[in-house]
Amino acid sequence: MREAIVGRLRVDAVVETAGPTRPTWLFPAATAEGLERHRAWLAPHFLDAAGRLLQSVHTFVVRTPDLTLLVDTCIGNDKDRGGRRPFHMLRTGFLDTLRAAGVAPETVDVVICTHLHVDHVGWNTRRDDGRWVPTFPRARYLFARREWEHWSSEDDEGTRRIMADSVAPVLDAGLADLVSMDHRISDGIWLEPTPGHTPGHVSVRLASGGDDAVITGDLLHHPVQIAEPTWQTTFDSDPDEAIETRRGFCERYGDRPVTVLGTHFHDPTAGRIVSAGGGFRFAVDGTR
Repeated sequence: MREAIVGRLRVDAVVETAGPTRPTWLFPAATAEGLERHRAWLAPHFLDAAGRLLQSVHTFVVRTPDLTLLVDTCIGNDKDRGGRRPFHMLRTGFLDTLRAAGVAPETVDVVICTHLHVDHVGWNTRRDDGRWVPTFPRARYLFARREWEHWSSEDDEGTRRIMADSVAPVLDAGLADLVSMDHRISDGIWLEPTPGHTPGHVSVRLASGGDDAVITGDLLHHPVQIAEPTWQTTFDSDPDEAIETRRGFCERYGDRPVTVLGTHFHDPTAGRIVSAGGGFRFAVDGTR
């Protein structure tokens, strides 16, 4: 997307991977007929000619006059995910792309993880001489305490791998802060509780100079969920709570001058929630 300007804040999406996804892989309740109902506003940005969902895995770089923040850190390189595609042993040029956007790892002040799933924590760390070290050595990493407590108590192998290679090294380095789900980072940047997808899931609110924006995290994986809030994902911890949170989010921000920045929305990524046919849809605004 072209940068989104929120008062004195600038937001850029830096993409790690992007492409089409089979709808039922993400949303078991999705149907071809249901997607066709929304094709007029989904295509061509979010739905391709074959009826596949277009998605992106990216970090949001938020620049203020005083701070550089990253929101979510994608999948990461060299991470053993037990052969699970599309996350296993990636090799991308993400850090080069980040530098090309004007952000060197050592200049990042704050890293916010909306939750601790595999595609939101990967670049928290990088491989260095056989061990995992924090990628952003000067940054404070913010994890919602409720989220960390939940996943650190899980003992399935996949979760243990994610925590061991992408979360624990940051804690061990003394760079992590476990915070409340409504934690305020600075004037105009704070966390908003949006549980359901995971127990401690948060979105990130931005406000400056009379402008407002919200970074969704995974309460929305794709714009179609704005129109179809009951299309839960296969990855929701509490599907009923996720649906309730999604509906409340759309009611709260629908028809308001709030820029919505989708954490997995394909380019153009930024837009507004607007009323449509008794519900809501996503409308791309001046950013793209």
